[in-house]
Amino acid sequence: MNTNALEKIALSVRSLSMDAVQKANSGHPGLPLGAAELGAILYGEILRHDPSDPAWVNRDRFVLSAGHGSMFLYSLLHMSGYPITLDDIKSFRQIGSPCAGHPEYGVTPGVETTTGPLGQGLANAVGMALAEKLLAMEFNRPGHAIVDHRTYVFVGDGCLMEGISHEAASLAGTWKLAKLVAVYDDNGISIDGEVKHWFTDDTAARFRAYRWNVIGPIDGHDVDAVDAALAQARQSEQPTLIIARTVIGKGSPNRAGTEKAHGEALGEAEVAATRETIGWPYPPFEIPQDVYAAWDARAAGAEREAEWNRRFAAYAQAHPELARELDRRLRGELPADFAAKVAAAIEAAAAKRESVATRKASQLALEVVAEAAREMIGGSADLTGSNLTKWSKAVALHVDGEIRPGRHIHFGVREFGMCAIANGMALHGGFLPFVGTFLVFSDYARNAVRMAALMKQRVVFVFTHDSIGLGEDGPTHQAVEHASSLRLIPNLDVWRPCDTVETLVAWEAAAQRRDGPAALLLSRQTVPYVAGERDVNDIRKGAYVFSEATGGAAKARAVIVATGSEVPLAVEAQKRLAAEGIAVRVVSMPSTTVFDRQSVEYKTRVLPEGLPRLAIEAGVTDFWWKYVRASGAVLGVDRFGESAPASAVYKHFGLTADNAAQVVRELISREKSR
Repeated sequence: MNTNALEKIALSVRSLSMDAVQKANSGHPGLPLGAAELGAILYGEILRHDPSDPAWVNRDRFVLSAGHGSMFLYSLLHMSGYPITLDDIKSFRQIGSPCAGHPEYGVTPGVETTTGPLGQGLANAVGMALAEKLLAMEFNRPGHAIVDHRTYVFVGDGCLMEGISHEAASLAGTWKLAKLVAVYDDNGISIDGEVKHWFTDDTAARFRAYRWNVIGPIDGHDVDAVDAALAQARQSEQPTLIIARTVIGKGSPNRAGTEKAHGEALGEAEVAATRETIGWPYPPFEIPQDVYAAWDARAAGAEREAEWNRRFAAYAQAHPELARELDRRLRGELPADFAAKVAAAIEAAAAKRESVATRKASQLALEVVAEAAREMIGGSADLTGSNLTKWSKAVALHVDGEIRPGRHIHFGVREFGMCAIANGMALHGGFLPFVGTFLVFSDYARNAVRMAALMKQRVVFVFTHDSIGLGEDGPTHQAVEHASSLRLIPNLDVWRPCDTVETLVAWEAAAQRRDGPAALLLSRQTVPYVAGERDVNDIRKGAYVFSEATGGAAKARAVIVATGSEVPLAVEAQKRLAAEGIAVRVVSMPSTTVFDRQSVEYKTRVLPEGLPRLAIEAGVTDFWWKYVRASGAVLGVDRFGESAPASAVYKHFGLTADNAAQVVRELISREKSR
């Protein structure tokens, strides 16, 4: 190890970071100034990666959980040879720049996950390390360690204050993720000042209690100490936390060690003074060629990847079926017969016409989709028997001395950590994760769901007990606003199916989608299967004519739109109206988000202009007005629920066929009087 070269590289990270923040007049210079030596060691000596191929499957992962210090990561990536130019860095935090305010997956080469919401990067890293371990156990064979890499995550005080750090770190210790290394930038400062006034945890004792290997505190500015700690971490049989004491804003003569270094540009005068203090004689954005030459990891990375390719070729020759399966899964492609198996299951479900709770319909769907796609792995936040996320052939992941792999994961009561870990598994590749809890507890998990949507990751969130139909557990557990609020998250496909057929279609769509996550909202109570002829391709469009008006579309005088457990209610209202000579169309809209993407022609065909519309959903009504418009009506629940049997709660809130029929009569009467 060339200590002098690493120290010069650290100075380069400091200068480049403070210059970019100053030019943008926005950002967080304190972390990159304080942690520069840690980055120099990681990217200069430790990481096995290939900057010319940021997606190389056997690369080590590095996650900057403290994403506000993004210039730290951008500087490291630029100088080690990733396709990030000086011009990109000069445009830090500007529209179109790959160097956004916080690291964004899919935007910046070398960024493994989008970070910024503190603590989630740590949980993502736990998911990545779990994915690596499970893939290695499934695919590696004696003499062929084809899946073999580490995950490094950089955390700050804020990450460890967030509760998700407890959820994720506890599971990492239980799962014995030995290839996970967390580096704690222990600088004692956050935005409000010295954390000793509000963060007095014994962090070392806390992580030892999680069954982590803890190293330090060490001097985070001593490259030899950092190198030795990382070497020691690689020998551990448990995940490792390295506590590195640093000075935030190191080198800034007037701001180092203070909150003023944390989240604002230093100012031109202070930048100049910092240059003088650290002994950096070069002008802004200038890095000496010898530093670039010492740092550039492209040649070494290309050789590492070429050597791995040679090993994979030998593996493929020895184990061709395993190699093909691993390659398929890492490319994110479903098995060739997946669609045919699901289609057969849909046909069988339509023929059987089984009346079950849609959570049970989801479990029945898993019997098909999870067995058809071996990459599917899922679990529940201590609600397996309620969420029904475990199918008959699923083996549970357990730890009895050593981890015993399985495709069903007991996450314990950790909704937020569970969902963020699932995001990390999806980001790693090789798995299609799904996780379950009650819909009302999506509040605990919501930011991880949002991050999955932002990163366009294929994760399935199974949310059961989806409405006042939960019944006796009452308003604390009865989801009212949650379906509508989830639909507001961009790029999240939300499905609320009404029966076994729609639930299979929802699972199929979630599994096949490669540019974002899906949420499945499922009932606790049994939902009657309503017979009818349906085009499965129309179900896949998010909404369709579930039951046409008596006499055909031309005779329809109104449209009732419903989702999930309210679809049978709508059909019953339709029957009562038909008995009076009032023809009404019933539309099932299992996914508003998918329906909204359809053509105007299709949407108009499903919801014809000129007919009054009634929407029915056992939740808040505001969301539905865009479909029924001012001339329509919505039956829903605009207050918290009640503790009583589901049927009584539905009646209490007017969610009955009689009330729906009466509202339709009033709409038609109002339309006539215009």
